[in-house]
Amino acid sequence: MIFDLFKTTSGDHQPDVKGTRHALLQFIKQELQKAEGGEGGNIRGLLLYLSCGDRERHIYESAVYDDEPGRLKAEVQRIADDYALGLPDTWTLEVLFEKNVPSEATKAADLDAAFFIKTNKHFIRRSVTAYLRALSGETVHKEYTITSEGGKINIGRDQKAQVDDGFFRTNHIAFPSESASESNRFISRQHAHIEWSAESGRFLLFADDGGIPPRNKVKVRSEESEHLVKLHSSDIGHELKEGDQVVLGESAVLEFSYRPLHDE
Repeated sequence: MIFDLFKTTSGDHQPDVKGTRHALLQFIKQELQKAEGGEGGNIRGLLLYLSCGDRERHIYESAVYDDEPGRLKAEVQRIADDYALGLPDTWTLEVLFEKNVPSEATKAADLDAAFFIKTNKHFIRRSVTAYLRALSGETVHKEYTITSEGGKINIGRDQKAQVDDGFFRTNHIAFPSESASESNRFISRQHAHIEWSAESGRFLLFADDGGIPPRNKVKVRSEESEHLVKLHSSDIGHELKEGDQVVLGESAVLEFSYRPLHDE
């Protein structure tokens, strides 16, 4: 696709990196101007959607500093500072190469780009699928598929388990008690659960009553680092990332991914 923004009297030509970057920043600047005057405290994040074709993708990747994480965010921060927007310290910037742009996002007139400002009350509603499987311990199914529309996903011992209040809980990811796996012995009937957070755009893992010490444990090890996160409260969720390993009890381990986990 050839964009009007980059046409000249001598004929059409492919956009260059510098021109594309300038146009993208001008587009972002235009959208941020609408919230100038210290109103940025309610902003949780900014989403830049790029729906360019394969032929232009390398131009756009260079334009947004795809190989230099944080550099584009620094430039956007300078724009926000110019307008005294007052972005919170925790604001995020996501650059997404997607053909289908959400209807809530504002589309650029002369670029294959769209922009969305995410606040506590306004966020992109998108359908997300993730997958889990046991690396240690035995689950009823080999692999589990969860979606952002699927509601609360319970994890625990047995599919139907009677809990402390006498009622029965359905565990959607279940470790059968009759399993020969030693790891299953340390799984509580109400061990943990996963919920989709539209606000953060992530799946969150929560420890349930049976997964809080001293009764039992829920821990997460990220693929990005060896740091182990321990969940101590049933009220605080942990954002799950690609490749995270969730440790339940003593040695049962679930792997989390946004890609199918079938053995090759």
